[in-house]
Amino acid sequence: MQPGGGGAIRVLNVAEKPSVAKAVAGILSRGSMQSRAGRSQYNRVFEFNYAIHGQACRMLVTSVTGHLMELEFEDRFRRWHSCDPADLFHAPVRKSVPQDKQAIRQTLEEEARRCQWLVLWLDCDREGENIAYEVIEVCTGANSHLNIWRARFSALIDREIHESVQHLGRPNKLFADAVDARQEIDLRIGASFTRFQTMLLKDAFVIDVTGDGRNLVLSYGPCQFPTLGFIVERFWEIQAHEPEEFWTINCTHTSDEGTASFGWIRGHLFDYPSAVILYEMCVEEPMATVQNVRNQEKLKYPPYPLSTLELQKRASRYFRMSSEHTMKVAEELYQAGFISYPRTETDNFSPNTDLHAIVREQVEHPVWGSYAHRLLTPEERLWRNPSNGGHDDKAHPPIHPTKFSRGENNWSQDHNKLYELVVRHFLACCSQPAVGAETTVEIDIAGEQFTASGRVVLAKNYLDVYRFDSWGGTLLPTYNIGQQFVPTTLTLDSGVTRPLPLLAEADLLSCMDKAGIGTDATMHDHIKKLLDRCYATKDENTRFSPTNLGEALVMGYDEMGYELWKPYLRSMMEADMKSVSIGTKSKSEVLESCLQQMKACFLDARVNKAKLLDAMGIFFARSSRPINETQNPVQAVRPCAACRESEMALKQRQTGEFMVGCRSYPQCRNVVWLPGSISEASVTNQVCPICTPGPVYKIQFKFRRRDIPPNFDVDHLGCVGGCDDILKELMEISRFGSRSQAATPARGQTPNGARQGPPRQDLHTNFRPAGQLNNENPSSMHSQGFRSTHTQNPSNASGQVLCTSCGEPCILRIANTDANRGRKFYKCQDPGCGFFKWEDELENAMPGGRRGRGSSRQAPASASAGQRGGAQARGRRGRGRNADGGMFVSATGDTVSGCCFTCGDPSHFANACPNRR
Repeated sequence: MQPGGGGAIRVLNVAEKPSVAKAVAGILSRGSMQSRAGRSQYNRVFEFNYAIHGQACRMLVTSVTGHLMELEFEDRFRRWHSCDPADLFHAPVRKSVPQDKQAIRQTLEEEARRCQWLVLWLDCDREGENIAYEVIEVCTGANSHLNIWRARFSALIDREIHESVQHLGRPNKLFADAVDARQEIDLRIGASFTRFQTMLLKDAFVIDVTGDGRNLVLSYGPCQFPTLGFIVERFWEIQAHEPEEFWTINCTHTSDEGTASFGWIRGHLFDYPSAVILYEMCVEEPMATVQNVRNQEKLKYPPYPLSTLELQKRASRYFRMSSEHTMKVAEELYQAGFISYPRTETDNFSPNTDLHAIVREQVEHPVWGSYAHRLLTPEERLWRNPSNGGHDDKAHPPIHPTKFSRGENNWSQDHNKLYELVVRHFLACCSQPAVGAETTVEIDIAGEQFTASGRVVLAKNYLDVYRFDSWGGTLLPTYNIGQQFVPTTLTLDSGVTRPLPLLAEADLLSCMDKAGIGTDATMHDHIKKLLDRCYATKDENTRFSPTNLGEALVMGYDEMGYELWKPYLRSMMEADMKSVSIGTKSKSEVLESCLQQMKACFLDARVNKAKLLDAMGIFFARSSRPINETQNPVQAVRPCAACRESEMALKQRQTGEFMVGCRSYPQCRNVVWLPGSISEASVTNQVCPICTPGPVYKIQFKFRRRDIPPNFDVDHLGCVGGCDDILKELMEISRFGSRSQAATPARGQTPNGARQGPPRQDLHTNFRPAGQLNNENPSSMHSQGFRSTHTQNPSNASGQVLCTSCGEPCILRIANTDANRGRKFYKCQDPGCGFFKWEDELENAMPGGRRGRGSSRQAPASASAGQRGGAQARGRRGRGRNADGGMFVSATGDTVSGCCFTCGDPSHFANACPNRR
């Protein structure tokens, strides 16, 4: 430890929020602090002198705003179309300071360089501990000699703050590791399932729940979905309920002391004849005989000390406040110093807590002050130490008032309500239980038993202050054993069974708590996400119903047989997080087991995605939009040399053709078409040692024997990077026909070689034979080793050019733009068809009109003159033709439909034409 200037230690204090930093500085400095701006305009720096254990200190207090860092995938995996969603279970992740918090990082670094101590004033829970280690990483990066301390407090009041700074401890790495594990698990599971669901379903169905269906995100969260499951399950129970009529016998007896209502001890019967027989027996012998009278004392105990979950449930039940809004208001009351930290699982007070001092602060209140005075008066015998609820998070005490208030000027009605609830709850849990006398009378009529009960409250005790609870009943007339009387009324009543009601918010919170879904501090976030994503709705009574979208998603996973919407998987994960926090399991161990389990679920769900599609089809109409090809499993082959941002992946069209295309489609349309003779293809783990940029993974091909010469193997391990001579030969054969065609007619052809039926519309790759490659100009080669172009010869035997989409003869037109004036092109007669071909390109592509096979066909200068930057620049922007002049195709292998009405160029539309005036 090196002393600062004048013998004082310079201490950098970091709080979790600006308001907390200001409150801590104000308490420690007793208002005599200096304030200056930090790099961030919202996070100021407060300076003052203070003494810790007699050591003079120059205190600098600043803050972060929640988490300083974000966990995210590396850039190459962050784009939705950059990889197979299954890759996200093991893709590299990094934790770094985002751009919007760089100013806070700079403040911490600058102040840390001039300090000897670092004191962390973050919230004393797992999340706060994780933020503490983010601050430590930034500060020690600037000053590795910092002496690091942890301040632990639960309320922003003088007593707590001064005591915590004089009893500093060390941060808990295990708590931080538990949060790191949860963040990584949630990121990987959420991102993979969210991309899978969204890309599978968004374009397949008309889903316009947000008003902008094209930007719809069908998110999945490992806590969010089980929470939705509770709502859907209750909804299904209600739908499946079949009302059933029942019958019951009731009787009443009126005397001078009042009326008693007796209920049938059988409850009710569903068999009408049986109920009628028993009722007629009672009517024939109506005399009632008192068989038993029980008088006993009953106690109604006050609630346990207030935890976060109970605060949310009671605020929802008493005030109809949402859990999210409850936590927002509670946080504001805490930051203003009126209540203790509102995120706690603890429901018992430490023996060292001065409960009487907390009650004493409320004596002056005009409403409940008199009760607080009675509570402190020994003669009243009202005091009772709070019960132990059995939960202790070892971080914070139960929620309790920390400062007296009659209601502040800036408080809303909800602030007043919540403060009142916290105070009354605290006073109640320190009180004696209510005392009542309960009487139960049992009678017999013709062999049938009936019972009635009544209660009178003898001492209200805690009920005097806790107005939210009620406890009472009717007072029964006096009855003695053996007494007989004739009932005043004796009736056979019918009723219908009713289903359980929809889940209210308090009930939903209870379900989540029992199942171990989320924490007390995060449950309200999961509920809010369901509403924000339009998976559920909430009515004015805080009861939840699933939307069609929410029900369809749960139904789809349920049909698959997976319990991804059930709480069990998440409950086990939460138990694992707790094990990390107490040191019985390591973070790496939990990550490996959880992610391995969830990846297996993901792969199974993707194989059975048809059931998810079927479930969605029940609620939503099918869309006419093309389904994004990335919904199908794709395998990365190599980095894309065109956009340099994504990867080329092996894909298969619905018609069976294989290609290697960029995952960033439509931004990048780079594609390599593979031979049409391939029947199967899969990417291996073998990396080509020659081709660059790498890694270039080899592909295991299986060819159809009928489509390749006999001297080629059906199975071939090939490379699309440009080094594979065999693959190039097979591409050439696929393009111009089999070399053995004359000897052995292919299936579907007559002996003279004429194909029967419509012409085959294959898409092939233009390349040069292997023997010519070494002498070619490398600059004319595509960056992937093969050209990415649509080079099918569309002419028929009569010389007509046929549309490759509909097979009809095309019409010849002449371009009239400055860029292509006088140039001829073919287009389909159908205005809705997107076929387009320049005549000079068509001639070059024909076997009879081709140039020497050792030359490289260049696109005419006029082909790129119509846009700024030429073809190469257009390829980078993802529009028009790609880098070597080939036609762009979609991720499903289809050519881009339509063309520019201004210049006829198919690489853009009229609204983006460079010749537009």
